Amino acid sequence: MANKIEKNHVDWYIVNKVKEIRTKKGLSQEDLAAHLNISAAYIGQVESPNFRAKYKTLHLNELAKLFGCSPRDFWPEKPI
Repeated sequence: MANKIEKNHVDWYIVNKVKEIRTKKGLSQEDLAAHLNISAAYIGQVESPNFRAKYKTLHLNELAKLFGCSPRDFWPEKPI
């Protein structure tokens, strides 16, 4: 794909951390979308390397409530 849009390494860390927790809790993209009041397609775009969609800080705060963790848990402990 010539115009492939890439997320940076920090974006991918956050996406992968959310996905890891989501799957451990047995939640689907649709479950997350319903909790965040956004479309499941948006979650799919966030998790895809072909779209620039990212979680916003408000999304991360709401996901932390859902997962019972701190929003900081989605970020790397040290700079990467």
